[in-house]
Amino acid sequence: MSNKKFLSPLLLGVVALGAFLIYVNVPQEESSKGPGNRETPVRVVTVTEQTFPITVEALGTAKANESVTITAQQTELISEVLFDDGDTVKANQLLVQLNDTQEQARLVELQANIDEAKRQYERVKNLALTRVASEQIVDEQQAKVKALEAQLDVAKAQLADLQVRAPFAGVLGIRSVSKGSLIQPGDEITTLDDVSVINVDFSVAEGQLASLSIGQSVEAHSVAYPGIDFNGEIKTIGSRVDPVARSVLIRAEVDNKTGMLRPGMLLQITLQKRVLETLVIPEKSLVPVQKKQYVFVVDDGIVHQREVSIGERKPGIVQIVSGLSAGEVIVTEGTLRVQENSKVRILNQGGQ
Repeated sequence: MSNKKFLSPLLLGVVALGAFLIYVNVPQEESSKGPGNRETPVRVVTVTEQTFPITVEALGTAKANESVTITAQQTELISEVLFDDGDTVKANQLLVQLNDTQEQARLVELQANIDEAKRQYERVKNLALTRVASEQIVDEQQAKVKALEAQLDVAKAQLADLQVRAPFAGVLGIRSVSKGSLIQPGDEITTLDDVSVINVDFSVAEGQLASLSIGQSVEAHSVAYPGIDFNGEIKTIGSRVDPVARSVLIRAEVDNKTGMLRPGMLLQITLQKRVLETLVIPEKSLVPVQKKQYVFVVDDGIVHQREVSIGERKPGIVQIVSGLSAGEVIVTEGTLRVQENSKVRILNQGGQ
């Protein structure tokens, strides 16, 4: 008697659990008709021909169109720093002036020597016309003038080396030097990036190579700017295929006039190969059986299982190559509750 009292609540619990599972898994819209005539509630969709873009997606890292680390060519004290962090500069703009006192004095000295040498040259040239001076003296004085002018060119070049200028237009990075500090060749002053255009390198499988071409449009997306498309085009297609990864390197050029993109960003690249006009159905309509794919077609309230051939896939949808025709109605929800010749009741009339 004690065993019955112990088992009775357990059995009641099992029965209650089974009843609950049946309740939540059988749609409330289920008809109260007998088992032989029961109509299974389903949701359907009408097969239509739609625009189906075929895309390739890849990840790439943003790179500046031009990028350089600004350094000095001479060991010297910095006399002036003519920029601030993050400045936008023009090509050849002076950024840092090194101490050039000695070079300036040398320049003045050479210029004075050249002026004097030219006067002496003109004097002996006039004397040579009256046979007072020989042609040899004239030639020697002319050579002296040319030698001094060459020395002047060298001095100007050395003076220019003491001026650090921007090699191209762009945006400067963080300043790493101060006025009065001693700088040596190779020491970083700042960075300079041309970010008006961003280059993105990414790889695609070699099987996609035939569908790629220079100038083909791409879209770039960044997690920093959700929902914003950055448009660009393919600039270069790599000349070699990686024998290990079986992929080819692609470089795209993305417009960045807004300045929102920065070098080093991770970008998701979407490349549109082609656009198809084809039959498309929801992916959840497919019923896989081994290596084949089937759908349930509704005809006058009765479902029939039909094999289909699928093509390209995108999230939530799939291309149908064969097995269906436009206008046919297929089951999207309830595929696990129906079988061949099952009677169904459509819950979403119109297949929406």
